[in-house]
Amino acid sequence: MLPSSVRILVCTERQDMRRSFDTLAAVVRDVMHEEPQSGSLYVFVGKRPTRVKVLWWDKTGYCLLTKRLHRALFVVPEATDKETSVRIDAAALAQLLLGVTRDEKKRVPRLH
Repeated sequence: MLPSSVRILVCTERQDMRRSFDTLAAVVRDVMHEEPQSGSLYVFVGKRPTRVKVLWWDKTGYCLLTKRLHRALFVVPEATDKETSVRIDAAALAQLLLGVTRDEKKRVPRLH
């Protein structure tokens, strides 16, 4: 369980899932305008919504969680206007990481 003090930000731009630690940290800095070593979790969704990566700094280095869904999709929050990221809480992150089946996606409202 994540402490409620941890900020979780979802990048609104789809990313190439071949990107790794340093390139995703650069996206955090240059696109999301955040500090990648702040202790926040940064969520990136692939061009196909079947892949997601979560990047964070743990005081000694970057950590990267990668998940690929087999028969489901990730439902990501929608941004308003020209936001480069959307802040979510731990419950929304857990829901996002579960994914939904393609049929469920048509009936599920987007997370906020």
